[in-house]
Amino acid sequence: MSVDLRSKDEVRAEKRKNRTGIYLISPGLLVLALFFALPVVILLAMSLYVKPPGAEIGEFVPGFELGNYATVLSAYWPELLRSFWFALIATVLALLIGFPMAYLVAVRLRERTLLQGILLVLLIAPFFSSFILRTQAWKQILADEGFVAQALKFIAILPADGHLTATPFAVVAGLTYNFLPFMVLPIYANLGRLDTRLLEASGDLYASPMTSFAKVTLPMSAPGIFAGTLLTFIPAAGDYVNSALLGNNRDTTMIGQVIDSRFFKVIDYPGASALSFILMISILILVTIYIRRFGTEELM
Repeated sequence: MSVDLRSKDEVRAEKRKNRTGIYLISPGLLVLALFFALPVVILLAMSLYVKPPGAEIGEFVPGFELGNYATVLSAYWPELLRSFWFALIATVLALLIGFPMAYLVAVRLRERTLLQGILLVLLIAPFFSSFILRTQAWKQILADEGFVAQALKFIAILPADGHLTATPFAVVAGLTYNFLPFMVLPIYANLGRLDTRLLEASGDLYASPMTSFAKVTLPMSAPGIFAGTLLTFIPAAGDYVNSALLGNNRDTTMIGQVIDSRFFKVIDYPGASALSFILMISILILVTIYIRRFGTEELM
C-alpha cells in the first residue's frame, strides 16, 4: 500500500499546473473541433444524402445511401489512381531535386551565411506569389513557342508537332515545382544540425564520398526526408489546379479536379462528398503504411 508523502501545498500546486495545461490546449482543441472534426462529420453525412424522386438539380435529402461510394468509385477509380501516381512521381522528383539543394545550402554554404541566406530567400520567394499564377507561368514556360519546347525540338527530343502543355509531363512538372519547397525545407532543417566532423572522420577512415553519403549523411537526413515526402505527397495527391491549368481533361484529370467539378458544375453534393471521403481515407491508409514502414523511430 503506497502512501502519498506530498504536502497539501504540493498537491494543490500540481493540480493547478494540470489545469493550466488544460487551459492552454483548450483553444487549439476548439479550433480542431470546429474547423476539422465538424467539417469531416458534415462531409460524411452529406456523402450519404439521397436525391428524392422528381427533385431538381442540387436538391438532396438526408439519408443513408452507401451506394454513393460504390457509384463514384466505379466511375472515377482511374482518376484516383492517376492522382496517386502523379503525386508519387512528383514526390520522387522533388526529392531528387531538393536534396542536393538542401545539402548545398545547409552544409556546403554553412560558413557563407550571406549566400546561404540569399538562397533561402530564393527558395521561399515563390510562396509570396499566388499558387495559380505560378502554375499559369508554367503554362507559358512549356508553351509550343516557349524556349523549352523549341530547344527540345531543336535537339530532336520532341517531335516537330509535339507539345509539352496539356500532357502528363506538364502536370507532373507543375506539381514538382509547386511543392518542391515542402521537400527542401524539412531536409534543410535536418541537415542544418549535421555535424560535419562526422564527414571528416569518415574521410579519415578512407571512406569514399559515396560511402560517407550512404553511411553518414543519408541516415542523418532521414527524418527530414520522411517529413518532406509526406508534406509533398499529401497535398499533391489532392491537387486540382495543376491538372486543370496544365492538363487536357482526358488523360491528366486528377481526383481533385473531379471533386471540384462534382461540387460546382454537376451539383452532385453526395457524390463529391463521397469522393472527398474516399480520397481522405485512401491517403490516411497510405500514410499509415508509410509511417509504419519508414517511421522516424526506425530512422533515428
